[in-house]
Amino acid sequence: MRYFITLLSALLFLSACASQKQSVVASKKELPLWYKNPTKTSVFVMYATGEGESKEEAVAVALSAMASTLSVSISSQFKTKSIVQEGDIESSQTTSTNEVKSDVKKIRISNYEVVESEEIGFRKFVVLVKSEKRKLFESLKKELEQKFSLAKTGVTSNVLKELGSYKEQINSLQDVPNMLTVMSVLDENFDGSKYIKKVKEIDEKYEKLLNSITFSIESDSESQNLKAPIQKGLSAKKLTIKESGGKNHFKIYIVSKTEQALSYGFSLARCAINISTKDYSGAIIGSNKLNITGQSTQGYNIAKENVAIKLSEMVKKEGIEKILGLEI
Repeated sequence: MRYFITLLSALLFLSACASQKQSVVASKKELPLWYKNPTKTSVFVMYATGEGESKEEAVAVALSAMASTLSVSISSQFKTKSIVQEGDIESSQTTSTNEVKSDVKKIRISNYEVVESEEIGFRKFVVLVKSEKRKLFESLKKELEQKFSLAKTGVTSNVLKELGSYKEQINSLQDVPNMLTVMSVLDENFDGSKYIKKVKEIDEKYEKLLNSITFSIESDSESQNLKAPIQKGLSAKKLTIKESGGKNHFKIYIVSKTEQALSYGFSLARCAINISTKDYSGAIIGSNKLNITGQSTQGYNIAKENVAIKLSEMVKKEGIEKILGLEI
């Protein structure tokens, strides 16, 4: 009897706990008024709401919404200005407006304030975020100045490293036009022409240096079929291949040793490849060793051709820089 009473008590206790747990999970707060009717964006301040499983996620959603709101505002002004300047150009407005919206959404809004934040349920947060347009403009301007201060345009002793440096700068400045688009709308008196000029100068220096660099490729008789993949990789980088001279000319040497073998009906060509690159003075500036095994059911010669095919795939996958052991 005592056993049944104990068992019944345990079951009642577990049932009460389960009921209590269910009531906790089921409870859900009403959406706050500031979320249902958020403060409207004004001439000076932008507002946006967001929700997520954490406060951080909710803020990220709100900032994304803010960027979308900003893009609509900017694209609208862009369209108005275009019509005033160019007349009736509706045929190209849709594409241009969509491009502006896309560009603005790429802008990172780092200057913001979380005005309201509340947990309204299990793993559900809502927030209200605001960003003052003037402060946003100043933060974008500061970020812009930092980008250009980090850009190093000095000449180095290694022309290939210099080329790589210019390329890094160009990549880091890709979003400058997007930033200028936003800044010109946040402040109608802002003139971004000097930044456009700086970007253009770096582009021109890169192109000039790129056009001055030439490569030639030499190989032993065993490695003739390996020249084409290297040439193709250089061409993909828009590097000129020709017999030339001068301080910006580089020679690539390919030497290989191939062993013939058979395995399970396959002809194998086990190829040990040595690649070195020398500058105009004959100094080795890059080198690499590769071991590639070609195979074929149609004989050794086809297996050797398979080595070249695999080298071409490696160049495409890893990049010609890694294959040559260079910084380009």
